Amino acid sequence: MTAENQSWNVGLYNQNASFVSEYGQEVLEWLAPKSGERILDVGCGEGTLALIMSECKAHVVGIDASEDMVEAAKKKGVEAYVMDAAALSYKQAFDAVFSNATLHWVKPPEKAVEGIFNALKDGGRFVAEFGGKGNVETIQTALIESVSKRDKDGKELNPWYFPSPDEYKNLLEAQGFSVEKCELFIRPTPLKTGIEGWLRTFANPFLSSFSEQEAKDIITEVIVQVRPILWNQDMGWFADYVRLRVKAIKG
Repeated sequence: MTAENQSWNVGLYNQNASFVSEYGQEVLEWLAPKSGERILDVGCGEGTLALIMSECKAHVVGIDASEDMVEAAKKKGVEAYVMDAAALSYKQAFDAVFSNATLHWVKPPEKAVEGIFNALKDGGRFVAEFGGKGNVETIQTALIESVSKRDKDGKELNPWYFPSPDEYKNLLEAQGFSVEKCELFIRPTPLKTGIEGWLRTFANPFLSSFSEQEAKDIITEVIVQVRPILWNQDMGWFADYVRLRVKAIKG
């Protein structure tokens, strides 16, 4: 995982974001890893999905920008390296590239797509899911407004890239991919530790330039603002997730 000013704490991530790898297992059905394949997991995190792919007797290599995540993955037995997804150095080394909940953190997106394309063998496949157009829009709007009231440019601090299907399809095709599927779907996601847990885990780029008290005040403001939309009696707290799922082939 990447993004300037975003730090990843393995314990905090497991506490507040275990749903990420749980939902990621659905994306593996699009990948359908096979025995003997070499697969690159871009943004492998602590290696949960890499291990599942390895159960298919594939040789999985994970990369992540977070040293803590890579160390956690290695402890699970995953071959993992610290590497920025916008600076992949592999050349025709993999039968498939997989990525879950990572590419919305990577800017410029063209660099990630170029690196993924170069890492694949001819005919290799790229399967990914990440935030698409409209993802966490309610949370994002509240964060930008709250931060901007404190003489910071909330839009400038925004670390995320949430493309539409057409936008991302065009990006892939410009690189030379043949896009088989590119789908946007809404997935309201329950948050066991509420909006505060989500913000503490994912919103560091907005909060890191403030004191702890100021960050607490921003979190409180965001909670108040989003509660009418992102809380109900049946679900409790949830995030307004919109995901983009894609499968493309290197021509």
